[in-house]
Amino acid sequence: MHRAALRIAAVFLTLAPTSALAHPGHAGASLISGFTHPLGGFDHIIAMVAVGVLAARLGGRSLWLVPASFIAAMAVAGLAGRAGMGLPYVETGIAVSVVALGVVALFGVAMPVAVAMGFVAFFAVFHGYAHGIEMPETTSGLAYGAGFVAATAMLHGIGTGLGLAISGNERLRAN
Repeated sequence: MHRAALRIAAVFLTLAPTSALAHPGHAGASLISGFTHPLGGFDHIIAMVAVGVLAARLGGRSLWLVPASFIAAMAVAGLAGRAGMGLPYVETGIAVSVVALGVVALFGVAMPVAVAMGFVAFFAVFHGYAHGIEMPETTSGLAYGAGFVAATAMLHGIGTGLGLAISGNERLRAN
């Protein structure tokens, strides 16, 4: 019954409409503003936690490879956004990521580690790019970028813990 309740709550949270909080204005260019940015939008929280849940459900090497691939792709895309490179459909990609990552994590879709890494990295590009283009121009971006990477890693960690609680610790021995 406990798992069913968690799944119902996750479906509700994934599908619940939210206001457009994906990328609100930035209060500054500091480590703290970079850290708080991913925590300011429901879409960020759901996507980042879902990556951790997916990693936990896959188990083994996925526990660190899946979140690490998300963070690496997000950071590279953030640099691309900061450099002014173009990427179409960013907000659409972020919205689709919330649903896709949420559904895959929620239903425990099995996939090889490399596929999971590519799957999350694809969506990380949209999140990272959005961070990069919206990074305040008055900063080098290092402190701000370190902040949003740290917050993303924290949310992945929360998702991993939640995923392990849902799936049970037997996933630690998988892969």
